[in-house]
Amino acid sequence: MIGFSILSDLYNQPRSGVLKKRQMKFNIRFTIVTATLLSMMSIVKAQEKELLSFNEYLNLVGKKNLNYAAQKYNVSMAEASIQTANMFPDPQFDMEGSNNGVSKKMGYTFGGSFGWTVELGGKRKARVDLARNQSELSKILLSDFFRNLRADASLGYIEALRTKALLDVQQDSYKNMLKLSKSDSIRYRLGTISLVSSKQSKLETASLLNDVYQAESAEQQAITGLSVYLSDNNLTGRDVDGDFNAFNRDFGVEDLITQALNDRADLLAARQNTQVAKSQINLERANRKIDLGLSAGVSHNTTATNEIAPSPAVNAVKLGVSIPLKFSNNRNAGLKIAEMAHSQSQLEYQQVEQSIRAEVMQAYQQYMATQKQVKQFHNGMLTEAKSILEGIIYSYKRGESSILEVLNAQRTYNDVRKDYYQALADNAAALIELERKTGIWDISF
Repeated sequence: MIGFSILSDLYNQPRSGVLKKRQMKFNIRFTIVTATLLSMMSIVKAQEKELLSFNEYLNLVGKKNLNYAAQKYNVSMAEASIQTANMFPDPQFDMEGSNNGVSKKMGYTFGGSFGWTVELGGKRKARVDLARNQSELSKILLSDFFRNLRADASLGYIEALRTKALLDVQQDSYKNMLKLSKSDSIRYRLGTISLVSSKQSKLETASLLNDVYQAESAEQQAITGLSVYLSDNNLTGRDVDGDFNAFNRDFGVEDLITQALNDRADLLAARQNTQVAKSQINLERANRKIDLGLSAGVSHNTTATNEIAPSPAVNAVKLGVSIPLKFSNNRNAGLKIAEMAHSQSQLEYQQVEQSIRAEVMQAYQQYMATQKQVKQFHNGMLTEAKSILEGIIYSYKRGESSILEVLNAQRTYNDVRKDYYQALADNAAALIELERKTGIWDISF
């Protein structure tokens, strides 16, 4: 943080020539020391902060973001559902016993049987197909989630780069005005400028220092905002690093639309959703087919000692088949719902396809507009504003311009630089949005 108070006037009464020379030497030495300390602080600041590159940042987002980690469980659960759908119905084991005659001594009966439901009509295959399509849909949705997460995280990084550049603008302006203020203090004591001009430059220096504090706060908040995408990673003491010139690409809008229709994850998800709906129809149709119940068992009747009808011990084997009566097939609401859901998914897919065409076109138009704005600055706006400022400062030092003209030129130069970095940030954000809408990603710097 830059912060040096301006020395107050030590000599308000007239001085001799010797004292004036001493005062002049003192101010010159103080200016040199101040400039040296500013330079040393800048070096120390750069050494203390560890740079966080864009590629490293996105890599950490993919590994550390908790929302993304939570979304991965959807894929794991969908894959586990395939195993569940692939299972056969469990067999059933029954045991029974009875007393054939409590008072008649007719003996006892003991028996056991196994039963198993045989699914017909391809129910198991239909369940597996549905589960596999749902699993594939979950993978595509995870890819789409990361597409948006990566773009949002990149926009946060661009904001951090922008605030860093604006901080540099404010620091440069403050340093320049600090030097001018020191120079004005010397010139006032030499009697070449008025007290009002000297105080005006000091006041402007203090005002610019407040702007530096505000810019530092904005930069720190932007850096802190990046930790949201890294989920509890502390970024204190780290700084972003990047070049806005890395966000220049040449595209053909028709090629972008074609690529988006082939690669956009949300469009692939809409297409896969139609397959899920179709699989649901197949499962509903399969569930309308009857299932056979097969059973096999044995029973043992003990000896009956009844005097009227005695009988020896008897073993019996029994086989059985059960056929359900599918009266529920008279009502096919489930099948109709599945068919309507499939028709709905087809319409949603067409809507997503149309939306993608419009989104890519709009993003491309925005990107081309920001490209033109950046080129406008590169065509001489920055150099012209800087040359005007340097010329007015030179004239001011020669007594040909007023301090107000210097301040106006300084503010104009600052505004041009701020607008330039804002245009660069807008261009970078437009490129990120264009690649988000297209479903591609080649941004690296």
